[in-house]
Parts: sequence; structure tokens; C-alpha cells
Amino acid sequence: MTDQAISAQTLKSGGEPEGLDHLPIPPNKLQPAGYFAGNYAGEHVAGTEFVIGALFAGAGAAASDVILGLLLGNLLAVLTWVFVTSPIAVDTRLTLYAYLEKIAGRHFIKLYSVVNGVMFLGLAGSMITVSASAVRVLFNSAFPGSPIEAQTGFLPTDIRFILIALAVGAVVVTLAVLGFKRLAQFAGAVVPWMICMFLVGALALYPMLAEAVGANLPALSLGEIWSVLSTQVYQPTPMEGAFWAIPNEAKSFWSIAAFAWVANLAMHGSLGDMTLLRFAKRKSYGWFSALGMFIGHFACWVFAGVMGAGAAYALTTDISSLDPGAVATQALGGAGVLAVIIAGWTTSNPTLYRAGLAFQSLNPKWSRVWVTLIVGVVTMVLACSPFVFSQLLGYVGWMGLTLSPVGAVIVAEHWLFKRIGLNRYWNSYRKSGLNFAAVIAWAAAFAVIFGLYFGAGVHQFFLLIPAWITATVVYILCAKAFGVARNYPEASMEEAAIAKRQKDEADYLASGAEIDESGGYTKAWWGLQIVSYLALAWIIVSAIRLVLADGETYDGLLDAFRSHLIWPTLVFFLCAAAAIIIPGEKRELAA
Repeated sequence: MTDQAISAQTLKSGGEPEGLDHLPIPPNKLQPAGYFAGNYAGEHVAGTEFVIGALFAGAGAAASDVILGLLLGNLLAVLTWVFVTSPIAVDTRLTLYAYLEKIAGRHFIKLYSVVNGVMFLGLAGSMITVSASAVRVLFNSAFPGSPIEAQTGFLPTDIRFILIALAVGAVVVTLAVLGFKRLAQFAGAVVPWMICMFLVGALALYPMLAEAVGANLPALSLGEIWSVLSTQVYQPTPMEGAFWAIPNEAKSFWSIAAFAWVANLAMHGSLGDMTLLRFAKRKSYGWFSALGMFIGHFACWVFAGVMGAGAAYALTTDISSLDPGAVATQALGGAGVLAVIIAGWTTSNPTLYRAGLAFQSLNPKWSRVWVTLIVGVVTMVLACSPFVFSQLLGYVGWMGLTLSPVGAVIVAEHWLFKRIGLNRYWNSYRKSGLNFAAVIAWAAAFAVIFGLYFGAGVHQFFLLIPAWITATVVYILCAKAFGVARNYPEASMEEAAIAKRQKDEADYLASGAEIDESGGYTKAWWGLQIVSYLALAWIIVSAIRLVLADGETYDGLLDAFRSHLIWPTLVFFLCAAAAIIIPGEKRELAA
């Protein structure tokens, strides 16, 4: 339960002092390493992990392709954060929006905001659907005579699920509109418990899958574990044509690696995480993204796949017919319902808030509350239909791919222009509100994307590199045509001002004015931390007992585990809530 995650979430959502959002962050506002470690460890363990992990298990890929593909793809994502996003964020100390406005103009920002906002709407809606799937389980427990079937198709098939989704959506929208600070802090504080739920859910159902392959419990050898993964969790099916073809989504090593790379493309390749990493003391803090990628997008995806396969086996059905609520309940009982509700909410709430801010940027005079409310109503309608949730792999891929040409434009202007003798920020010197070269580059990249996708049948997971190259080349050529190489007197003054700011920052940090990374918390706060982690330890030990059980005792232990898991969960939640309320000098300053 880390306050680093809480404070970093505040920073990422734009929680810097008013007036600094269009100015470089001053050196005394830089944050220590722990804030970024906590953020990346928590940001990527959410409702999407329940969905994507199960989708991989039902995609028809071999276990070796999934494991190795996720390792390579997540490594590529981390390297993109390290060598692209973090250096630009630290060089400029600006948000993505502020830097993009400097490069492409305020009217381009409006276009970008609309596209970004629409993408956020779909993602927020799908996560409300995920939370609604858990409430569906609660409804079925209360009214077993008339259950609501899992909604995994394109459109809903039960009016009662629509009503549940609208009710869940109304709660999420209300919280997003009100923007309760303590609730946001609580969402960050429960991240360790969420990671624990993925782990113990997989451990709980693993023995069941081991018995399905004929192993005697306890099945602890590497051969038995691999047999479960390769025959029960990931069941390969033949590919149709080349590995890059559209029908082979997530079936091959290369398609899985490509997806893992582009899954968070909006944050790294499209530079969305400039908003967070501008607070980093060093460029090397981009390496902390590895915590999110290999905990959330590797371990949790695999754990969710094991849970999905185990739930499908226990219920004698296909994994594609199960929603996250059914999967988590089968593994974790009542705590699983809570896990899915919280996982969906912790993703949908900030995503909805960001969508509201994106649309509000079209006219700053608009009320954030009313814009978020209107956006929330649209999101609630989307949440009634599970088509985004059931097609999340493709949706996340399109989301990142749509924004990636903008990242290519920024990278070209930030690094390539100086190397080829062109003026950075030339559009701002022209006092133009719209950089037409950037618009044309974005459109050209889309033309290549659509041509390869619809014409050649190349899946969107493989279109990042051609789209990026196209946007880069077209932007440079169009910028030359529109006057980037002209003599702008402001250019030398701007570059000199940037160099001076960076030198002043380096001198400040070299002077010994280090960031205070000590906790500064009370003994009561630390006591709550100890109790909360003891609760997690109890959960993990209980799950290990299941893995070590023999065939005669496993079923009884599993039933007891599901029934009792809610109690240490409640202990953890109470400690998390109390730790937020208890004041601590350093924590209050950071938050």
C-alpha cells in the first residue's frame, strides 16, 4: 500500500500547482524515484488485465509464443519509455499538450483532444462493463431462479444487464464529476491487494487444471506446470495465412509481441507519459515502467489467463463465453467480485476524467463538471453494450496506433530537426495556430494504415513502424515546404533559453539540493502498513496451501479459501482507508 502510487497518480492527472501546466516544471518540484516506481507498478494493474489475460487464453496461441511474445513486447515498450518518452519529458519539463501546442499550434491541440477524448470514452465504457459483470454475479446470487447470462457478445441480450450497467455507470460518473481526492488515493492504495488477487486467483485454480492433464496433486514440477500452460491455458489453433494477417490476432509469437508493445502506445510512443515523467529527476526513471509492464502486462496477464482457463474448466464451458465477473468469482469467491468491481472502477474513473478534460480543452469556458457529466452519459450508453470489452485487444491497438503519428511528429521536431539543420518550434515563430505539416503527416500515416489494413490485410498490431516512418518523412518534407528552414530571429533566443534552463536545473541538482525521499509518517501509519501486508501474507499463504494440497483435500480447501478470502480483504481495505485519513507531513505535501 504505497503513497508513492497515490502521489504519482495526482501528478499524472495534472495535479501540479495551478499555472504550471504550460510552463516547464521548476527543479524544486521534481519528484524522487519512489513516486515513479509506485505509479508504474500500480497504473498497469487494472480492469483491462482481467480482460486481456483471458482473451489471450482463448486466442489460440501456443504457450511458448505467449510467454516469449509478452517478454519481448513488454521489453520494447519499456525501451520506448526509456529512450523516447523519458528523455523528451526531462528535456522539456512540459506536458504532452503544452509541448504539442508549441510544435503544432492550439488548433491542432483541439483536433488531438477530440480524437483522444473519443478513444478514452470507449476505454472507460468497457471498464464500466467489466465492473457491471461483477454486479451481475451478485444479482444472480440474490436471485438464483432468474440468472442473467454473461454478456460477451457484440450487443446485450438482457435488459437487466443494461440496467446494471447504467447503475454502475451512474456511480462512476458521479465520482468522476465530484473528483473526491480521498477516493483517488484509496484507488492507488489498494494496488498491492489487486496484484495479490491476480496471483492467488491463478494459484487457487492451478491444481484443478493440473488434475485435468492427469497430474497427481500436488503438481509442482516444471514439467507439470508447463503441461498445464501448454494444454489447458493456451491451446494453439492453426493460423490462417501469414502471421501478420488480420485473422491471426494474438495467435503467433510476433502478433503477441507486437500487441504487448502497442498496448500502451498512447503513453510511450505517443508520449502521453510526458505529463508524468516531466517531474522525473533523471531520464533513467523511464526504467520504472518495467514494473508496470512485467507485473501488470506480463505476470497479471498470465495469471488472468490461468484463472480464465480454470473457470472455464470448472464450469464446463468455453472461456470466450465467460465475463470477468464469472472468472474472478470462480477463483476468488466474494473477494473476486470486489476485485473486478474495483479494477473496473480504478480504470474507468480516471479515464472518464481525462476524457472530460480533453473535450473541455476545446473551450476553457465550459464547466469541467458539465462536460464530464455529458461525456459520462455517453460512456454509460457505451457500457451497456459489451462490444468494446469483448474486442479490447483490437480496440487498445487502434487507440495507440491512431495517436502514434503525433508522437512521430514530436520526436522528429525534438531530435531530428536540429540534426538536419532545421528550426525547432518554427510554427510558433510563425504565430500560426495550426501546423499544416503536422496535419498532413497525421493524415498520410492514416492513409498508409488503412491501405495496409484494408488493402493488404495486415493486422493493426504490425502497422506502428510503417505509420511512424510515414509520419516522420512526410512531416519533414512538408515542414520544408511550409518554411521550417527560413531564418527566424526567435530561434536562437529560444534555443539559448532552453539551454540556460537546463543548465540552471543541472546546477540546482548538483548543488546538493536533493529530493527528500524519506517517509515522514507517523508510527500509527506504519502500523497500518504492517497490518495490511500481514493480511496480504495471510492470503498468499492460504493460496500456497491450495497448491500444496493433495487430491483429497484440494476441493475442501478451495471452498474454504473462497469463503474466507473476504475477511483479510476487508482488513486490508480498512487499513488502506485509515492510512489515507491519518495525516503525515511528507505525504500531505506530496499529495
